[in-house]
Formats: sequence, structure tokens, C-alpha cells
Amino acid sequence: MLRFYGLDLLDWHRGRLSSRRLAVLIRHLPREGAVARETEGEGAEWSVGDYLLAHVVDQLADANWMFATVNRDEDAEPLDPPKPLPRPGTPRPAEGHVEEWTPDSEPAMPSAEQLVAFFT
Repeated sequence: MLRFYGLDLLDWHRGRLSSRRLAVLIRHLPREGAVARETEGEGAEWSVGDYLLAHVVDQLADANWMFATVNRDEDAEPLDPPKPLPRPGTPRPAEGHVEEWTPDSEPAMPSAEQLVAFFT
């Protein structure tokens, strides 16, 4: 509260800050704050736009891989499929461990309802 609003939390106990005002301020604390990091983990640093951009990058990498695979000689070694960008909350493979990509390994994208709720 002090960092973002310049308010002392003790003002609520002293009666200088109403409960409603405190709830509104807490609800609208920035994503880079300690409260968001504590409640959402490392995903607090990623916005919906960041997730969508990572998805676009993965799709572009897949398209480039498909184009390169189709246009290679038939006798050439197959290309390794691209790895999706790591996202917060998804486990990272151990060092030296090669993990085969599957569509199920991609994190869930926000639903349409979640996107509408975010932007309204």
C-alpha cells in the first residue's frame, strides 16, 4: 500500500481509511506488486497479451518447421520440431532431458469468458 499508493495500512485501524476504500485499492494493486506475486506465483508477471504473444511465436515456429520439413530432400534427416516457449507455471524439463512435444503439453489458453472478464 505504501509503495503504490503512499498509504499506511495502519490508517485502516486508525479509522482514516474505510474498509471499502481499502478493498478497492487492494483489488487494483499492480501486477508487479508483492500481493499479486504471492497469490498468482510467477504467472503474475505475464499479462494476457504476453500469453497470446507466446502462443503466436509458437505457431510461427511450427509453421516455419512445417515449411522447412516439406521442402527438404526426402533422404535428408528429419528436423526436430520446435519447442514451445516456456510459460509460468509449466514444469521445465531437466537439464539434458529431451522431451517430445505433444499438443497436450501446451498450457491452457484463457477461455473467451476469462478474456471478456479481463477486458471489462
